[in-house]
Amino acid sequence: MSRQNYSVARVVTHTKDTIGKYERHNERKNEHYGNMNVDLSRAPFNVHFKDCGGLTYNEYLDKLVADGKVSLRGLKKDAKVYDEVIFDVNTDYFETYGGYEYAKRFYEEAYRFAVKLYGEDNILSAVLHADEINLALSDDYGKPIYHYHMHIVALPVVEKQVLWTKRCKNPELVGTVKEVIQQVSHSKKWKSPQAVDENNQPVFDKNGKPMLVPSYSILQDEFYEHMQNAGFNDFLRGERGSTAEYKSSLQYQIEKDKERLAGIEEKIAAADEKLSSVLPVQANAEIIDSMGKKTLTGKIQMSAEDYGYLSNLAKECLVNRRTVQIYESSNRVLSDKVKRLQAELTALKEKCRPYLEALKVAPQKVKDFIDGILKSLRKTVPEQEKSIFHKPPEKKAYEPSPWDLTISTRKSKPKKKEDLER
Repeated sequence: MSRQNYSVARVVTHTKDTIGKYERHNERKNEHYGNMNVDLSRAPFNVHFKDCGGLTYNEYLDKLVADGKVSLRGLKKDAKVYDEVIFDVNTDYFETYGGYEYAKRFYEEAYRFAVKLYGEDNILSAVLHADEINLALSDDYGKPIYHYHMHIVALPVVEKQVLWTKRCKNPELVGTVKEVIQQVSHSKKWKSPQAVDENNQPVFDKNGKPMLVPSYSILQDEFYEHMQNAGFNDFLRGERGSTAEYKSSLQYQIEKDKERLAGIEEKIAAADEKLSSVLPVQANAEIIDSMGKKTLTGKIQMSAEDYGYLSNLAKECLVNRRTVQIYESSNRVLSDKVKRLQAELTALKEKCRPYLEALKVAPQKVKDFIDGILKSLRKTVPEQEKSIFHKPPEKKAYEPSPWDLTISTRKSKPKKKEDLER
């Protein structure tokens, strides 16, 4: 199927209180899903490139905090501490290049990009989903086609310097670095840089405020470039500079189902149009069945109006039957003619085959050969036969036959005088 493919890299943020339902979806802990296209029988085909080792996301985060590897210092209770990154390319892209096996290689490389982006220690889960069916493409291909994509749950960690405050007893240490911590902070991790022009000068809007480059746009750029450099091509980067939010899986499926519904409605409309020509015939048949009443003698009694209606139908039936016979006969004649012409064409092709093959190999030699034959024919054929125009035969001078001469010499005898007087 020839359609353009695009890469997608998007980030969704979660709190400690809201991450639970997304964890159940990503790790396939539910029995039922809002995404109705999840086929749990294929869950074993999902691939984990990183997991929490049996812990929940929150338990794993608490362990990292307890070990001093990350810090939640200064964050509110409802702070966004989890980033869920979703990497995706059109389903048709993977089906074209090998399906499931190709998707595994693709997302293994995508995981390497995520490690470069977040650090492997800060990634809690990275799972390739291979159990969500794409209904639209399944209809196109005539077999189950699955939508391969990856969910990565990571901590947006930045390096933060903690300075000595004025409470420090040693005045010389105030303002100096006390410690460096790995701070969880989504806003600092995804801080948008200021946009610059082709001369590397900052760009401002009409109100004089600095214009910022959306951080997720940079993520799209970096993901696309990384995969291209790794040898995964034949897809384009998602729309550059777009600030539109990506739709949830359920919203996407709803829109796709609407498109499929529109196609089904078109098919229904076409079927209704065909049915409209059948229904009158069925109605006529029902009307005919209801006509007449059976008398005690077994005869059918009907009104003059019904009789006239049936009589007209019978006449139309005879005319239509004759018309069908004429068309069938004509069709048989034409069919035989087509077969005969096809046979003649096949025979003609076979006769011309050596000439056509020679013409492909040596067109000039064939032309010279044909010209030579035509020249020799012109020398041997009489002048009258050379002309390509039809000349009617010349009329001969009239020559009287002996019979004509005999008739002309016969003369009628003159009538006698007495005969005239009578």
